[in-house]
Amino acid sequence: MTLPVLLFVLFVLLPVVMAAVLSFTDYDVISSMNWVGFKNYTDLIHDPFFTKALENTVLYTLMYVPLGIVVALATALLLNRRVRAAKYFRVLFYVPVISSTVATASIWYWMLNPQHGLINVILGKLGVNGPAWLYDSNWAMPAIVLMSVWAGFGTNMVIYLAGLQNIPKELIESARTEGANSWQVFRHVTLPALTKTTMLVTTLLIIGAFQVFDQAYVLTKGGPGNSTVTLVYYIYDRGFGALKMGYASAISFVLFAIILAVSLVNARLVNKAGEQ
Repeated sequence: MTLPVLLFVLFVLLPVVMAAVLSFTDYDVISSMNWVGFKNYTDLIHDPFFTKALENTVLYTLMYVPLGIVVALATALLLNRRVRAAKYFRVLFYVPVISSTVATASIWYWMLNPQHGLINVILGKLGVNGPAWLYDSNWAMPAIVLMSVWAGFGTNMVIYLAGLQNIPKELIESARTEGANSWQVFRHVTLPALTKTTMLVTTLLIIGAFQVFDQAYVLTKGGPGNSTVTLVYYIYDRGFGALKMGYASAISFVLFAIILAVSLVNARLVNKAGEQ
């Protein structure tokens, strides 16, 4: 057995198998395991907190994915120019990606302060009364989405830049020769040429959205009123808060099934797009 295969078995395959076995048990770390079969999975159906966490995660995904695509694509379009300053801005926009999530979340915690936060101060200058953000159940999730988009759009920006640079210049020049304006070139040439790139970015964003944890943990601790409890946060709470390791493992595999299903659907869509 080669070293890479051995490392894969030890650090990937073995933990997954152990977690799968654990999901069929009642285990609290302190006492021995008790085999309960599918009880953990059936309990999920009647667990209102699991339902709430799933709803919050879906809501987060529906807000985060479209906004993430728009911001990344718009930034890539602005930086897809042969200008020296564009190179520096590419690096600048990528800095949040390599920064610690806890550190960036701490900065956003200050920015979203209802009284003295930068965002509400700016809104106040414009004559708008800013919301309580992290202390309001209606605004806490949008606040987390804003922070997440800011922290992660750099990666997708780079992917879109690669896609834009692979578009044949002849297509754009031909469209402009025929009298197309900038919007028409974008709509009928650039956007269709980025179909596969957008599919890839969408998949990455959806997978990341369903795994969101750090932002909710640092900014809101799942509140107010459980409005920002996500699936991964609930897994953490059940596993390390309530010491229900078997139940947490069951939630983990449900989350894995959801992500797998979304990835397979998206793969089919990408293949269809490639056949056209």
